[in-house]
Amino acid sequence: MDSRCRVLVVEDNYLLLDMLTRVCEQGGSSVIAVSSGEAALMVIRETGAAIDWLFTDINLPGLVDGWTVAETFRALHPGRPVVYTSSSAHPPKRAVSNSLFVAKPFRMQPVAELAHGIAATTGSRAAG
Repeated sequence: MDSRCRVLVVEDNYLLLDMLTRVCEQGGSSVIAVSSGEAALMVIRETGAAIDWLFTDINLPGLVDGWTVAETFRALHPGRPVVYTSSSAHPPKRAVSNSLFVAKPFRMQPVAELAHGIAATTGSRAAG
């Protein structure tokens, strides 16, 4: 079994989803990539404790937005990292506690550093 920490990346832009997947993998995380809130909730329910951190877009197509994904993840895992992204220039007023906001468009280098940092801090829990 892969001992790297596992991130759930939720992004409806397929090009950005692919880039985020590669950046997170290079940063040391095993990635589960989905393009909708509905798919993200299914992954959270099916894999449960196997997800160490969440990177989600706020504005997703369909009935389930990034807020719902993050709130569901946080309810199951109160202490695990949550990173939000949106094209809004300002941090959202609504957010789960102890989360981080990254405005789009963003440069991949800072996101890569963020992914590496989260993987490094959650890696010990994932390996244990």
